[in-house]
Amino acid sequence: MDLRVVDGAGDTVALDLWLWRLDVAPAHRDALAAHLEPGERTRAAAYIRDLDRERFIVARGRMREILGGYVGLAPKDVVLRPGSHGKPGLGEGPGGHGPSFNLAHAGGWAALVAGPHALPLGIDIEPWREVEQSVAERFFSASEREALGQLEGATWTAGFFNAWTRKEALLKAEGAGLSRPLDSFDVTLAPGAAARITRMTGGRGERWQLVPLELSPRFPGCIALRHSGEVRLTLREGTLPLPA
Repeated sequence: MDLRVVDGAGDTVALDLWLWRLDVAPAHRDALAAHLEPGERTRAAAYIRDLDRERFIVARGRMREILGGYVGLAPKDVVLRPGSHGKPGLGEGPGGHGPSFNLAHAGGWAALVAGPHALPLGIDIEPWREVEQSVAERFFSASEREALGQLEGATWTAGFFNAWTRKEALLKAEGAGLSRPLDSFDVTLAPGAAARITRMTGGRGERWQLVPLELSPRFPGCIALRHSGEVRLTLREGTLPLPA
């Protein structure tokens, strides 16, 4: 399934999108757990809730299977090198340089985006849930708060999560972590408006592109990448909209 987004002129970049459930049968989860390296096992063990630990294992284990396919390695042999602010990168394998990638998981689903080597790339997904307006007042910029103030009810919630996923995707693509405040750049957020960055402190927003995702009603996401040309997004695993 190909999803094509055109925004600007220039070369075409191809991205792969993978979607999978995190709640699986115990035998399947155990098989995925066998792929994890010791550091990932330690991280999994640190979760207090069983559900969180199990979902982490399924997200990381399946991610390793997918990345191993790109570089020609068994999942347990995939080398993930931590970059700046902890964002991992993929080492080389028999298949050559690995792709850029980023993983997100929320609402019982995982989403992995992969693209050309060294391409700054990020993804975020967030299902709607109850959220206080004070969260936007704390983290969003003045212009974003003003835009949200023009929305009510379900459209306010849609605008909030549009903004949240777009901002988080960009932070992940930059690898900036918490070093870049969420209010240091502006994104569009109104339902139906084109997804883009309208202001960026200490950077050039026009170098970045936002690709919005609608995983299902009330479950938005976004891919951010540093590329000004056309994007060809191919769904490699899963279906859209996601099944209930």
